Amino acid sequence: MIKMIALDLDNTLLNSSKEISDENVSTLQKLHKKGIAVVLCTGRPINAVWPYVKQLGLTEENDYTITFNGGMVIRNHDQKVLNQKGLTLADFSLIHQYALDNDLPLDILDFEKVYELTDLVKSTYKEVLNSPLEFVPTDFKELENKPYSKAIMSEQIAALDNARANFPAEITDHYKIVRSQPKIMEFLPLNMSKAYGLNILLKHLGLDFSNLMAFGDAENDYEMIEAANVGVAMGNASDEIKKIATDVTVDHDDDGVAVFLHKYFNE
Repeated sequence: MIKMIALDLDNTLLNSSKEISDENVSTLQKLHKKGIAVVLCTGRPINAVWPYVKQLGLTEENDYTITFNGGMVIRNHDQKVLNQKGLTLADFSLIHQYALDNDLPLDILDFEKVYELTDLVKSTYKEVLNSPLEFVPTDFKELENKPYSKAIMSEQIAALDNARANFPAEITDHYKIVRSQPKIMEFLPLNMSKAYGLNILLKHLGLDFSNLMAFGDAENDYEMIEAANVGVAMGNASDEIKKIATDVTVDHDDDGVAVFLHKYFNE
């Protein structure tokens, strides 16, 4: 029985205007009131998605959000951290040097802010993400030695394709590398994924993947779509995601989440 619905945000629950449609809101709220957990799964920190959490009414005792692509599981109402896993400052030395040598940008995120690295070429992450995150221009050498969540490389699609095709083994062996959007490539701890965070949350709530329905569109949704009992690819999803999904719904701009939920739950 499905007891949890996990939802990617960009190009899944959110339309092209970065909004949750009224139809998606009302459909999810009805299911939430019936006791089904609704869990947003995102690469962003909780403060950047809080307006969506509030809009959906996900502020009860057992409402959680998966942030940083699985790196943090956080309870919504009091923002208590259930689990956190990240990277050290030293972990970024490899990808920073590669970016420096190849005229590529890099942003580094802790668990609250984005540090735009000013010693590299300018990043497009702020413009592409279009989210209320705090961006702090910083030289790599000025970063504090503290826990971080991930690094971001935001560039034109062809530049990211070329970079990924030419990464040396020392980089591909050191990070979990995923594309969360066509112009955003993420460098995460090895074995990190939204499924990693969901597994921790499911166990915490006395559930498992047989109780999970997940919606997604991109490479960073792969593991949760594959692990879920019902894995739903958006109509606009990559072919890779559609191939492993149990179902495919319509486009994110056509209320694809709500359309599938109405059909599945006979709402």
